[in-house]
Amino acid sequence: MTKNTYSLLAGTIFLIVAVAHALRLILRWQVVIAGWQVPTWVSVVAFVIAAYLGYEGIRTSQSN
Repeated sequence: MTKNTYSLLAGTIFLIVAVAHALRLILRWQVVIAGWQVPTWVSVVAFVIAAYLGYEGIRTSQSN
């Protein structure tokens, strides 16, 4: 696997994760892990981080 392919794949996966967090926020899905209800601010932080990593991964794959 080349560096460009790896960056593209990682960027795409991170963007899928970012979309999932955005959907959770928009549709107000509740997430419960072992009886603990995950607050929505966790998805806000995770969305920002995943979207940034996805953007950087795709940008890096196209730079060469």
